[in-house]
Amino acid sequence: MTDTPPHDLLRTGAFDAVHPPQRELIDDCVHCGFCLPSCPTYDLWGEEMDSPRGRIYLMKEGLEGEPMTDTMVGHMDACLGCMACVSACPSGVRYGTLINETRAQIERNHTRSRWEKLLRTAIFTVFPYPRRLRAMRGPLALYQRLRLGELMRRTGITAALPPHLRAMESLAPPINREPRLGHRVPARGTRRATVGMITGCVQSAFFPDVNAATARVLAAEGCDVVIPPAQGCCGALSEHSGREEEAVAFARALLDTFDESRVDHIVINSAGCGSTLKEYPQLLRDDPHYAAKAERFAAKVRDIAELLTELGPAATRHPLPAAIAYHDACHLSHGQGIRSQPRDLLRDIPGIELREINRGELCCGSAGIYNLLQPEAARELGDRKAAHVQDTRADLLVTANPGCSMQIRAALERRGEALPMAHTVQVLDASIRGESVATLLHS
Repeated sequence: MTDTPPHDLLRTGAFDAVHPPQRELIDDCVHCGFCLPSCPTYDLWGEEMDSPRGRIYLMKEGLEGEPMTDTMVGHMDACLGCMACVSACPSGVRYGTLINETRAQIERNHTRSRWEKLLRTAIFTVFPYPRRLRAMRGPLALYQRLRLGELMRRTGITAALPPHLRAMESLAPPINREPRLGHRVPARGTRRATVGMITGCVQSAFFPDVNAATARVLAAEGCDVVIPPAQGCCGALSEHSGREEEAVAFARALLDTFDESRVDHIVINSAGCGSTLKEYPQLLRDDPHYAAKAERFAAKVRDIAELLTELGPAATRHPLPAAIAYHDACHLSHGQGIRSQPRDLLRDIPGIELREINRGELCCGSAGIYNLLQPEAARELGDRKAAHVQDTRADLLVTANPGCSMQIRAALERRGEALPMAHTVQVLDASIRGESVATLLHS
């Protein structure tokens, strides 16, 4: 990877010479406007520069000599990176690549306020490190057991917090007992594949039951599951926030961790992580030691729903009579194009009634750490999503991303509502194990 250039190597205009937003990709945009209804921030504010084509126009201006101003950075920061515009675009504009390249430029060449630096430093000192996140489990569990959150809300302390800290407090997921995974889970019955499993950061710390269900379902479907120890972050949060060098370091370490694992596939159960894992060839394109390794690795990466669909069912599905609302995580549906597979897996379970969420293509406002950095916009998007989820009158909400689960749960709580939530693979696990629907709904 090319070293970060010093500021005196900046060329005229907003961007330096290291991978600025590519002019040929910018020119693919014909400004047709098909992206506008799909963009959450344009939907919120109706501002042209807070739409994908508006941001692309700002990138073009930056390439043509306009400086990197606070206003330009603000419009880029306001983007959720949800990729809904990519799904809507008839011209195939690679907006995801453009916004990632632009954010890397911003991170190198824009001076943020002291508060912004402090907030981002705090987030990236903790969130990409599974061990540090797991160390928070005990204090969070005690905080929840003592109902300190309720006390803070009643006394007005929560309302007095800065919006970013208020968002952090509201998003903390319920801390439950942590199931332990070994380093290998053998296939049940005839072995059909050997699969390496990525356990993730937030997923392993706060949703370990999803990882346990993933391993059980894969084993039930005839997969030997290899779980390399001491896995680190995949780099997704860093890459999506423009911290390119940090993302590259995380990616290299993860590639090294799986280098000796002789597996047919590498499975991931977190949508945002999966999207980044498949982009490793782009992220590591300048690294002569890792570029080819990244290509081989990315070719093996599968979302859990994607892999189970490719393999086809082997284990018996037992009935689960329940109405399920399925929420499309943006980096699964827009980023990876995986929409039908989770729905098909759920519909194959006897008794499941699948209900669609109105305007389901619009982001819930989680978007990695967006709800921590842009809490007001995220809150409004979360409230809209929660209202549409409630309208389904479903018994259970199913999604494939931990951030979405936390965001929608917090939005429902603001409305005084609660709804059981599960990952797609947890529903499959309950069906394969023959558990009652009551167990799933009260888990």
